[in-house]
Amino acid sequence: MKRILKCLCRIILVLLCLAAAVLLAVGVLRWRGYILFSHEADPEMWEVFGVDVSAYQGVVDWSMLADQGVDFAFIKATEGSALQDRQFSANWAGAAEAGVRTGAYHFLSYDSPGQTQADNFISLVPATEGALPPVVDIEFYGKYLEQPPGRKQVQSILDPLLERLEEYYGVKPILYVTYRSYYLYLAGGKYSAYPIWCSSPTVFPLVPGWDFWQYSHSARLEGYYGSQSRIDLNIFRGSREEFDAFGQPGT
Repeated sequence: MKRILKCLCRIILVLLCLAAAVLLAVGVLRWRGYILFSHEADPEMWEVFGVDVSAYQGVVDWSMLADQGVDFAFIKATEGSALQDRQFSANWAGAAEAGVRTGAYHFLSYDSPGQTQADNFISLVPATEGALPPVVDIEFYGKYLEQPPGRKQVQSILDPLLERLEEYYGVKPILYVTYRSYYLYLAGGKYSAYPIWCSSPTVFPLVPGWDFWQYSHSARLEGYYGSQSRIDLNIFRGSREEFDAFGQPGT
């Protein structure tokens, strides 16, 4: 009997170790952005909802999105020092005409200086009264999925970019983060004054002081006609009155 119990204990221990290894592997893959869960987190009851779009959504009927409760939109403008989203100008004008509050975002490149990335963004995105602050999207691509650049390298690009954008638009830019990019590059207090837009489609955001939550990567709405059938959904963490005042110079 003792031998049987001892054998069962060993089997249970092995199974527990295997389960822990699987959970750890899934967690690492999710953190690195390689996998998404099919059942994404639902937001709590919020007042202000939005989307984020790029050329992948194609031509957008902004009035139709507004009729479905879209209050704001983060629109891709630029990437690195040269790329400009071909749908940006149409999206920027169309959203504003439909009464959807706009904000433009820049996909941060680790391969060119922050000053020239800022020039690229400023050359395309107008300083518009009432718009949301510019966004710098900090995530990973290509070889950096496996080998993220070091903290000092990223900050040497990010800091002059943020400084130039704040100088030109008169407000602190929003920082779009995943858990991985936040804890690798932003945690520690240096960037605590910047608004945070957190991507977390599986759980309530776990980064401190966030302002926007990207809670779904797999929604389907009516009113866009591009190669991507899905659209990202977001909420603002606050009341409608707080949203109206958010990101305005002097607030």
